[in-house]
Amino acid sequence: MRLALYQPDIPQNTGTILRLAACMGVPADIIEPAGFAMTEKALRRAGMDYLDQAGITRHRSFRHFLDSAEAGSGRLVLLTTRASLAYTDFSFDAGDILLLGRESAGVPDEVHDLAAARLRIPLRQETRSLNIAVAAAMVLGEALRQTGGFPAP
Repeated sequence: MRLALYQPDIPQNTGTILRLAACMGVPADIIEPAGFAMTEKALRRAGMDYLDQAGITRHRSFRHFLDSAEAGSGRLVLLTTRASLAYTDFSFDAGDILLLGRESAGVPDEVHDLAAARLRIPLRQETRSLNIAVAAAMVLGEALRQTGGFPAP
C-alpha cells in the first residue's frame, strides 16, 4: 500500500499526510510540482518529527512517477469527488497506490482516466468535499483494514 500526492497545494495537509504515512508504515510519493516550496520547514509543523520516519519518494512529474518502480508496483486508485463508487464498496489489494489530487483542483482528466479505480467518500448532498488529509486517513484506514496491513502493536 502507498499514498501518492499529485501536485499538493497546501504544506500543512502534505505534512499531515506524511505523518499519517509514517505512523501507518506506508510509503508516500509526492508528484511535483507542488504548489509550495517543498522544504522541511514548510512540512515540519504538521509532520512534526515524523517526517524522518516517512518513506518519501519525490517525482518531478506525473510521467516520472508512472515510469518509476513505485508506480509499477500496484493499481492506481484515485480518490475523487467525481467517482460513483464508494470506497467502502471497493476491494483493496495490499499493493494499491492511493492517489490524492490537488486540494484546489483534483487531477486532470488524463490522470483521472489512467486510474484503475476511482473512489469517493459518501458525503451529505449539501457538502462538496472533506479535507484531503482526513480523506486520506479514512480511505487508508479501510484499505489497511481490508488487507490486514495495519502495523503490529
